[in-house]
Amino acid sequence: MAAAARGSVWGSLRRFSEEVRDLHGTDCVPYLEEPPSPLQFHREWLSPNRPCIIRNAFSHWPALHKWTLDYLRKCVGSKTVSVAVTPNGYADAIYDNKFVMPEERTMVFADFLDIIEKKTNPPGVFYIQKQCSNLTEEFPELIADVDSHIPWMSEALGKRPDAVNFWLGESAAITSLHKDHYENLYCVISGEKHFTLHPPSDRPFIPYEMYQPATYKVNEDGTFDVIDDESPAMVPWISVDPLDPDPSLYPGYVETQPLHVTVKAGEMLYLPSLWFHHVRQSHGCIAVNYWYDMEYDLKYHYFQLLDSLTEATRNS
Repeated sequence: MAAAARGSVWGSLRRFSEEVRDLHGTDCVPYLEEPPSPLQFHREWLSPNRPCIIRNAFSHWPALHKWTLDYLRKCVGSKTVSVAVTPNGYADAIYDNKFVMPEERTMVFADFLDIIEKKTNPPGVFYIQKQCSNLTEEFPELIADVDSHIPWMSEALGKRPDAVNFWLGESAAITSLHKDHYENLYCVISGEKHFTLHPPSDRPFIPYEMYQPATYKVNEDGTFDVIDDESPAMVPWISVDPLDPDPSLYPGYVETQPLHVTVKAGEMLYLPSLWFHHVRQSHGCIAVNYWYDMEYDLKYHYFQLLDSLTEATRNS
């Protein structure tokens, strides 16, 4: 593709991204003081693919006053659970030009809590982040303290959540920039979560590359090795750090206007499907999120078209 034509395409993509922002009003994340009705939620948030923070959406949950670390230790401390361990806090992220996944370690939950409470200090950064409905699979003792689904969301979508996940970890544990094919309701029980968000229309300026998959492995001396996976399949991932982007490496990223939002205890973030997000947290933050499978409707196909145009322009 000639340089002039390529420039014209990129100019069109920039205007498209700006127009989508103007149309949807995605220059900030609004607050709702109470949960919406199913119809209101579908009309004002789900269908337009707009995020919002909802207060008083789960104020009736026993978890809000029961889930102290002492309570968790007493309730499930003797259980063996899955914990992600990394040397630097970045799980499922780019390191040394590879897509590196955490060491998935099984350990007694009470030992994990000792790390969170700084009673012990083993090498690495520890995070309970397994996303295969680990609340129902690994922590069934806690299910009665939260809702099994969010009724107004279930009615709006006509389905129950695919997964309900439990999150607890150190402040150094960071989720790298990515997107999910889920409608996500993220509920903070204690502490704070700090989200950096990009709408799907920012896709042209968010750099994906293909990486060799690998996994961290801790040695007896506390050092970590990176072990290449045997699978020949490469993994597409985003290498840019939105907190410290390098404009010389990612010049297109300067075209984006990321949203920064803090979700506090007792607040629920509606994170729409296909929105890019990067997540940090306060130390010992506890959260539960509900993943509802997205509708593979016209919005999804528009995103696929935008993704294909982006890649075609970049590779030409």
